[in-house]
Amino acid sequence: MDLFMMNCELLATCSALGYLEGDTYHKEPDCLESVKDLIRYLRHEDETRDVRQQLGAAQILQSDLLPILTQHCQDKPLFDAVIRLMVNLTQPALICFGSVPKEPSFRHHFLQVLAYLQAYKEAFASEKAFGVLSETLYGLLQLGWEDRQEEDNLLIERILLLVRNLLHVPASLDQEKRIDDDASVHDQLLWAIHLSGLDDLLLFLASSPAEQQWSLHVLEIISLMFRDQNPEQLAGVGQGRVAQERSTDVAELEVLRQREMAEKKTRALQRGNRHSRFGGSYVVQGLKSIGERDLIFHKGLHNLRNYSSDLGKQPRRVPKRRQAAQELSIQRRSALNVRLFLRDFCSEFLENCYNRLMGLVKDNLLREKAQQHDETYYMWALAFFMAFNRAASFRPGLVSETLSVRTFHFIEQNLTNYYEMMLTDRKEASSWARRMHLALKAYQELLATINEMDMSPDEAVRESSRIIKNNIFYVMEYRELFLALFRKFDERCQPRSFLRDLVETTHLFLKMLERFCRSRGNLVVQNKRKKRKKKKKALGQPVASGNAPCSPGELEAVWPSLAEQLQCCVQDPELSLDSMVPFDAASEVPVEEQRAEAMVRIQDCLLAGQAPQALTLLRSAREVWPEGDVFGSQDISPEEESQLLKQILSAPLPRQQGAEERGAEEEEEEEEEEEELQVVQVSEKEFNFLDYLKRFASSTVIRAYVLLLRSYQQNSAHTNHCIVKMLHRLAHDLKMEALLFQLSLFCLFNRLFSDPAAGAYKELVTFAKYILGKFFALAAVNQKAFVELLFWKNTAVVREMTEGYGSMDGGSSSRKPPMWSPEEEAQLQELYLAHKDVEGQDVVDTILAHLNTAPRTRKQVIHHLVRLGLADSVKDFQRKGTHIVLWTEDQELELQRLFEEFQDSDDILGHIMKNITAKRSRARIVDKLLALGLVAERRQLYKKRQKKLAPSSLPNGEESLTDFCQEDLQEEENLSEEESEEDEEKEEGSEAEQAPQGSSVLLTENLGQSLHQEGFSASLLWLQNCLIRVADDREEDGYSQAVPLVPLTEENEEAMESKHFQQLLHKLGVRPPASGQETFWRISAKLSPNQLRKLAASLSQPEEELQPGLDPKVPGEQGLEDEHQEEHRAQALSALSLARKKKAGLVSPGEEGIAGGKEALKVAPKKRQLLDSDEEQEEDEGSSKALELGAPGIQKKKRFQIEDEDEND
Repeated sequence: MDLFMMNCELLATCSALGYLEGDTYHKEPDCLESVKDLIRYLRHEDETRDVRQQLGAAQILQSDLLPILTQHCQDKPLFDAVIRLMVNLTQPALICFGSVPKEPSFRHHFLQVLAYLQAYKEAFASEKAFGVLSETLYGLLQLGWEDRQEEDNLLIERILLLVRNLLHVPASLDQEKRIDDDASVHDQLLWAIHLSGLDDLLLFLASSPAEQQWSLHVLEIISLMFRDQNPEQLAGVGQGRVAQERSTDVAELEVLRQREMAEKKTRALQRGNRHSRFGGSYVVQGLKSIGERDLIFHKGLHNLRNYSSDLGKQPRRVPKRRQAAQELSIQRRSALNVRLFLRDFCSEFLENCYNRLMGLVKDNLLREKAQQHDETYYMWALAFFMAFNRAASFRPGLVSETLSVRTFHFIEQNLTNYYEMMLTDRKEASSWARRMHLALKAYQELLATINEMDMSPDEAVRESSRIIKNNIFYVMEYRELFLALFRKFDERCQPRSFLRDLVETTHLFLKMLERFCRSRGNLVVQNKRKKRKKKKKALGQPVASGNAPCSPGELEAVWPSLAEQLQCCVQDPELSLDSMVPFDAASEVPVEEQRAEAMVRIQDCLLAGQAPQALTLLRSAREVWPEGDVFGSQDISPEEESQLLKQILSAPLPRQQGAEERGAEEEEEEEEEEEELQVVQVSEKEFNFLDYLKRFASSTVIRAYVLLLRSYQQNSAHTNHCIVKMLHRLAHDLKMEALLFQLSLFCLFNRLFSDPAAGAYKELVTFAKYILGKFFALAAVNQKAFVELLFWKNTAVVREMTEGYGSMDGGSSSRKPPMWSPEEEAQLQELYLAHKDVEGQDVVDTILAHLNTAPRTRKQVIHHLVRLGLADSVKDFQRKGTHIVLWTEDQELELQRLFEEFQDSDDILGHIMKNITAKRSRARIVDKLLALGLVAERRQLYKKRQKKLAPSSLPNGEESLTDFCQEDLQEEENLSEEESEEDEEKEEGSEAEQAPQGSSVLLTENLGQSLHQEGFSASLLWLQNCLIRVADDREEDGYSQAVPLVPLTEENEEAMESKHFQQLLHKLGVRPPASGQETFWRISAKLSPNQLRKLAASLSQPEEELQPGLDPKVPGEQGLEDEHQEEHRAQALSALSLARKKKAGLVSPGEEGIAGGKEALKVAPKKRQLLDSDEEQEEDEGSSKALELGAPGIQKKKRFQIEDEDEND
């Protein structure tokens, strides 16, 4: 931004500061007011930081503020104002903008502000400016706490903030272009700090007990001073080159020399430059081109070695969100005099300040006196100074403050927190990854220091190390930390340096743990296991009572004795209704809402064997709550009263905590609701190092190691050694070489073998030859090993590759269940036939209790019963809920309000079920509306339908069926409430079975006819054969899975690309391929064999045209009616006959459940499909899910009869 673009008021303010004449700065009379005005302008700048940019473009700090600071420091008000303005101008760009802007315009402003900050830093790199700051700070620190004013403390803090801001400015690598051992701008700033004596003042602030309030500021400044330094290199400055460094440099030079010689040799083998324009064309036999012919090579033979099929192709662009994270921290070697000064500073800091300063900072962090993320400076200082102490002259006493188990816990806690935040806060994942890297470096240095203590000649130091290691290896979290970091490593957020430090830290931890296990013989460690905790039950959920029998059989055994007591006292005239009060008058719960507790008290009396008290409570509750006949009607007979008590005895009622428990936990109620649903059980076990090492035998861990191994040429020798050591542990120690049989790793081995400098990587080459030898030995036995190269493998696949496929079936529960032997099938059939008709017990639970075979699950038993033909469907074994449903007063008022709101709508019951708070079945809502007197009969709640079919369009069979149903209309209205409830409360699984059978079949026929006319007859026949074949396979196997539709001909491929054909596939329930994962359409696993066959039949080419009298809105209906008319009629008659017998008491419940249920399952849905539209089917899906008994099925037919009458009228 040019100077003439500056705001006029801002320009006038800057002109009023003063002027520079030679080296002397003359301030204006209004200089102080002008500085304050600039501070005011900065306070009101816009989001683009326009004022800051204009002042930076005018170089106000370099030309005015710095001369004022150095020449007019005696003017205390002006000096304070200039310091305030400088602190504001030099604050980091990240603080100004909040974060690095992503919008291009704002990013330009961000970079512009950053450029001005770099210019400020360069201007401050002089001894004169820092000399003034140092003298001022020294004078302020000389004042005692009783003489120091609040303005003095503010000035101290502002000077420290100004130094912090200047050191925080990042270096501009493109502009500086400094090499190692050259003085950069940052080095010049550090040298100015050293010459001014400010470094001594920082050491004083860090060591003085009276100045502990500045501990965090001092630590932040020190961390910025050593930002680009390497502690190991810094510790060796001035001591001469050690033998290890010389050998490392010689090895690097040897690698470079070998590569240079290989390049010279390659160039020498190439032919000369003088040749004809025609270089020659060659046919490469055995290498196919794009077609079927051999490749033709149009270049010289010397270039054939570098041929690749990817030559000339545009590289695939990697999206930004998938690009690897960039390295942000760059280490460089400063000028020698700067490194010597920094080395002396580190030594003095360790001897006089480290322990005290780190203790103060840790205390501030724990007491939350610091700002957010200030713990990162603590972790950096821990890693840096402990590494410097270890590399210089190892003295554990200098870092004793951070050598403790508490420090391990603090670092591990923060590391875990950063790890979790990186997974949850995806927008700031990179920032959390950088903080996690700092915590990992601190953890690595703690382990390295403990490892160094093991080699100390002092026995006390070695004993301290042993105690710390014993605590660290004992706790499970420290051992599981590395596994979690490897499994969640994301190269998009975490740079390659993080992975390198993670690999080296894991190597060190495993080496220390292995050595510790060998020295101890046996090691006992902590083991934690998570156990599922039951959810806290709500008020409406049943909770098992402590004294309630656990099975229906025990309840049946209790009832006879209670029945005898009830028989004796049922006619007792002395039984007083006032003897027991069914509610608690002192309770805060209203009397109207205590009905559930009264029901529980009745059940408790029955369970305690006190039948008279239970009967008394029941009669008292009937007087208090007569609404809805929950406790029986007023004219209830003794026999019905006894049956109601039996029903209450066996019902799972909702229970609450006792008064004493509730009083003790009343204060912690909110915490219990938010509590984790898992309880951690802590135990101890003997540690096995190989078992722990097996945890690393995972494809995610190996992928991370292979990713780092790809850059073996840039890695240090120690990093490559750590990688090879871990892979060798997995392959050799665990005998799992097949884990490394992966094509990408083999390509890396091939690149290693062809590297001219392969001699410098002897360890890598030896390991690669070992793995390849194991692979070819296995491939000679198992030819499928070549295919297995394409996939990453787990331990189970490795075992199958080496021991034979199928070897895991017998010992793994994750595989298919064991086969059923003939003896087991005979026992299963015998148990099922013996217990299927027994009331009051679950037949599958009984079979599981008496089955003397291998452990089976409930699902396995049910599926095998269906496969043997003993049951028709899995739905026959679904557990049923309770029949007792209590309504509170609020729920009754809500029901009444909803009825009044929707009583004029077309579907009263449907709207009520959608909007009611406490979800209940349709039958319960209807019964409650009748009990409240809101409707006189059920007919008023039926949905008002519009005419869709003419009366003449219905077949004769249907008319006779409705006439027959109308005769028993009154009898069906009196069916028992329990049977209706069983039908209504079935699970929703049957809805999926009925979905494709209704109107979707008719739509399928329409689409099929149109596709036949478009010329897709062959493709429809192929699709029909696929559906039938899948149906047969699912019947034989007994289980379903999604099956892809693979078109093998061009005709079928064209059909699969047609929009009309894809629309047909959608209607059939065939789902499209998942994006990025699948290629073919797939037949859904939810479709049963019967549904698949019906869908296949709907694809057949019609042989006859539709009848002219048929309504065009329902195509294909006459064909469906002709096919099933006689079957419907016979099933409906059988169902009505069964209902009459049941009403007369001539049929057993077992016979009713088998015969009636099957008839209803077959009749009701088909009738509904012919009469209801798609919208009505969605509205009434709750009432037509799955019918179990014949009588409720007839009740549904009654409803259709009413609808037919309305339509005929």
